[in-house]
Amino acid sequence: MLVFAHGIVGRADLPIPEAVFAAAAAGVLVVSFVALATLWSQPRLERRRERRLFPLPIAVDVVLGAFGVFVLAVTVYAGLAGTDNQRDNLAPWMVYVAFWVGVPYASLLLGDIWRLLSPWRALGRAGGWLAARLGGDAMPAPLDYPARLGRWPAAAGVVAFGICELCWGSAQEPAPLAVLMLVYVVAMLVGMTLYGVEPWTRNADAFGVYFGMFAALAPLVRRDRVLFARPPAVGAVEVDGRVAGTAAVLLAGIGITAFDGAAEGPLFNDVLPELQEFFSGIGFSQATALELGFTTGLLVTVGLMALIWLVARQGPRLAHSLAPILAAYVVAHYFSLLAYNGQELPRLASDPLGDGSDIFGGADSTIDYGVVSATAIWYVQVGALVLGHVAALVLAHDRELVVHRSARAAARAQIVMLVLMVAFTCLGLWLLSAANE
Repeated sequence: MLVFAHGIVGRADLPIPEAVFAAAAAGVLVVSFVALATLWSQPRLERRRERRLFPLPIAVDVVLGAFGVFVLAVTVYAGLAGTDNQRDNLAPWMVYVAFWVGVPYASLLLGDIWRLLSPWRALGRAGGWLAARLGGDAMPAPLDYPARLGRWPAAAGVVAFGICELCWGSAQEPAPLAVLMLVYVVAMLVGMTLYGVEPWTRNADAFGVYFGMFAALAPLVRRDRVLFARPPAVGAVEVDGRVAGTAAVLLAGIGITAFDGAAEGPLFNDVLPELQEFFSGIGFSQATALELGFTTGLLVTVGLMALIWLVARQGPRLAHSLAPILAAYVVAHYFSLLAYNGQELPRLASDPLGDGSDIFGGADSTIDYGVVSATAIWYVQVGALVLGHVAALVLAHDRELVVHRSARAAARAQIVMLVLMVAFTCLGLWLLSAANE
């Protein structure tokens, strides 16, 4: 199984005990709650506050879409034609580092760039344009996307990707990974053909929906081909929790990231042998039983996140407040992976097939683990968790003011949310530290 450096270097490098960090983080959340209840008495985020920057011509869509198709083609080719050595093949790095981790980070800064880069969306739009040119009015109109489905297909897709990333060894091998990529592209093209490009990508495309949750927090947004600036995180109010499956996408992302941390720690590794023994006892091979054990752990973790949300009775109106929590978990958990494994780009771009070529002269480059210290990584992780959960409190408080129209009633409604934020923060800190035991 391909191993990326996810967490900090070691427990000895932590600047102060984890318990102190947890207490301080919980204190910040409590102070934030009190400040919101005292000083934030009117809703301020529901009205769109944006500053027009400049237009982005249609050529931007065409060029970036074509680039996305090119990168997809190169990645698939590398997976099919390149070495079976996962470390030396471009495909696993592109999927599990640049795509799964890099795109959310970029989306937090630049907005919904995935809509411009998405290769299947670009292919779907190009196919639709060509069909309209050739068929004209004879082309049948797309079907109405079923409202009852909502974003549940996207949630299922996010969980499926989590299984590929963390549980299924073959999905990390270059050739099978390339085949899975092609299968997904075909599924997206079929869906867009039936229901239209925009309805499908905004609801059923796992990555279009998932990355869009990060983009909602960005200080930049594009509307009608015009770029606007706005305060960070306020765009999350536009995440419509009433659309079926919206909270499920966010909770799936949180659960997958939480399991990624738990799988590196002692708690899950104490349970894993028993799960493997159970599955091998009913007829599976040892390797398959191990994968099923990991899959069970992931599904249970995602289910636990959903159960916590349901028990806390946080309805669809507050689903948007999960977006900064998801971002906090992803930034905290994957920061070191991006800082270290992100340096592999020159080497893999120069030798994408792992056949000894040196296209750009970077085939001999190595990872510099001194680029950021373990202590700095820990501070970034803690800061991301605290800021993300404070942002969630702010978003939830502002929405409660809209619903209750009373600062006191909104504060009372927020007590459960505060407890939930403290729990999620402490869980995140525990996962980060437990992974290094």
